[in-house]
Amino acid sequence: MRRPQRPSPTPDDPEPVPVRGNLPSELNAFVGREAELAAFRSLLGRSRLITVAGVAGVGKTRFATRIAALMEKRYCDGVWLAELSAVHDPDLLEHALVDAMGLTDHTSRPPRAMLIEHCAERRLLLVIDGFEHLADACAELVRELLRRAPGLQVLAAGRRPLRVDGELTFPLAPMADDDALELFTRRAAAVRPGFRLTDAGRETARELCRRLDGIPLALELAAGRLRALTVEQVLHRLDDRFRLLTGGSPSALPRHQTLRTAIGWSHELCAPEQRLLWARLSVFAGQFDLEAVEYICSGPGLPADSVLDVLDELLAQSVVVREDSAVGSRYRLLDTVREYGAEWLRATGDAERLRRRHRDWYLGLATWCELDWFSPRQAEAAARIDSELPNLRRAMECSMESPEEVHLAQYLAGTLWFYWAGCGRLSEGRHWLDHVLEEETPYDHSRLKALWVLGYVAVLQGDPIAAVSALQECREEGERSGDATAVAYAVHRTGCLSIVTDDPVRAEELLREALGRYREIGELNSNVLMAQVELGMAVAFRGDLDGAAAICDEVRDICEDHGERWTLAYALYVLGYAALQAGRSGRARRMLGESLSIAHAFHDLLGTALSLELLALITLTGGDAAEAAVLQGAADRIWPSVGLPLFGSAHYGRPRAECEERARAELGDARYDAERRSGRRLDAHAVVARALRAGTDDGARRQGTSGTGADGAGADGAAPAEEGAPTAGAPGETRRPAASRTPGRGGPELG
Repeated sequence: MRRPQRPSPTPDDPEPVPVRGNLPSELNAFVGREAELAAFRSLLGRSRLITVAGVAGVGKTRFATRIAALMEKRYCDGVWLAELSAVHDPDLLEHALVDAMGLTDHTSRPPRAMLIEHCAERRLLLVIDGFEHLADACAELVRELLRRAPGLQVLAAGRRPLRVDGELTFPLAPMADDDALELFTRRAAAVRPGFRLTDAGRETARELCRRLDGIPLALELAAGRLRALTVEQVLHRLDDRFRLLTGGSPSALPRHQTLRTAIGWSHELCAPEQRLLWARLSVFAGQFDLEAVEYICSGPGLPADSVLDVLDELLAQSVVVREDSAVGSRYRLLDTVREYGAEWLRATGDAERLRRRHRDWYLGLATWCELDWFSPRQAEAAARIDSELPNLRRAMECSMESPEEVHLAQYLAGTLWFYWAGCGRLSEGRHWLDHVLEEETPYDHSRLKALWVLGYVAVLQGDPIAAVSALQECREEGERSGDATAVAYAVHRTGCLSIVTDDPVRAEELLREALGRYREIGELNSNVLMAQVELGMAVAFRGDLDGAAAICDEVRDICEDHGERWTLAYALYVLGYAALQAGRSGRARRMLGESLSIAHAFHDLLGTALSLELLALITLTGGDAAEAAVLQGAADRIWPSVGLPLFGSAHYGRPRAECEERARAELGDARYDAERRSGRRLDAHAVVARALRAGTDDGARRQGTSGTGADGAGADGAAPAEEGAPTAGAPGETRRPAASRTPGRGGPELG
């Protein structure tokens, strides 16, 4: 134990100078954690026992001693640190505290009585570190000390709380990105004097910090490796991080000298069933929920009805982290903790069984979310898939490892069509669909579905060659095998391709055929409604605006009946287009505003960009050419994340070309280009809020640009503020699911 350093008395000192504590001096600068320090200070008056809890290596000891040093002046009788990691016998706990506080007593009194007597009349802070293996004994002792010594405050640091009445727990998370980078940079400079990060090197170092989860111990060990390696080399070697991250400071506690021993210290303190669950949880990637844990991780040695209690213990011990998300409470293992658990899972010989159970669970999850997509739970389904994407990726990877199971990967990639097309993941969807179809498999339903989904994604990306190849193969093999559903979808998506390649006559023919096939097989879902929307678009492009409006009004009614919002946004887009072409700009603005609001709620980038393009022309018509240029610039920023701007289509591109020609003529090239550049700098939230305010708040919408406002009133005299006018984030419909807050979305083909 660390004993207090007492100054030696001199002849001029009649009595020794009183000792005020035994906190060690800091050997290097404390970095970051300003927000955590401020939050902790707010707890000090609320409890006499506060426990800093966190995963191994997260910096609990350093944080607790830093807090203690900052609080030292509050305690006239000192701040005392007791390090208990080396104390293995609970019977020696009281002796360890006596020794840490520098107490001596030559009587036969038990050490507990000495501690109580010493603390009873004093105001002091006791810092207890590394108590996990003595948790029960430590809790009992701290409980009595607090009861008998009113001037005592206890600050504990460990993986889990002491579970004493009145205790407050302060979860210490890994360092934020900026703090982690600063810590790594400072420790690297200590190892290699003159160390500096270039702009490129800064991004590499930032990625290294992320890969190490912002765990201070891991960052310091990685910095130590810069004696022999570059930052890039350290990053590349992280796959074997436990071997790489060794060689900690000799003065550090043994459990902190290497990353493996730090994690191993936590592992040794777990009960057998906790170690087993830890190992099985390593099969997850990213976040997971309780239902998944109970299904996947239960089994020999861990009955399903015990999983919750064991998981709760791992949460208490900071092995598992709880996170709140858009879909409720979720759990996660830090990457370093997961890798340690994965080693143990492999050692049990149970890894393959767990991986298959994991894969099966996420196949089922994707199936249910596809069904929920055509329901009022549409936004929740999108948010759920977004949160589960790392696990869904792992499930596809697992299925691709065996030729006999590739069809499961094809099924999963095809089932996620609504996520790839409707939630801004076209590029990733294309990657997986291409990948799963590389393997030669029978033309069963799974392969055929993956083919039409690939064709769909290729259409949206503006890749007609790949689209034709996939859709033709799907139709031919579907007809040969008698799969009427696959044929219907292939015909539908081929019709969609005809729209974006400027053949509305052929598109109408194919889409009517597809809708007939859907009726024959009894299919009704978002895809079927989208076929109707696309038919409405083809009819509008042929000049029949009333016919297009009638088709999409019917879609609106069906969407309302089923709580469907995603397809509704595209029906509103067609209605807005038809109204604009008919000279009814007020109605067009209302339809497009609501379409934009829904698309933004889903983070549907395609729907957002399409609506902005038409709103730009409406804004120009309303007399504000500068604002129209800003909206065009905002759409410019979105299109690269979707695919070919406006599909490369002359029909879709005509309003954009008209808007640009008229705005340039009014503003001049220089000002038009400047306004358009300013629009490219706007983020999605800002531009959507701005576009939705157009016509209702012309003064507020000109944030940061030089254009002038316009009231947006249409040729039909309808003001956008009347009933049905949209507002940012609040679509004008009454029946709708909660908006998804998941990031990075984009949308369907348009219709």
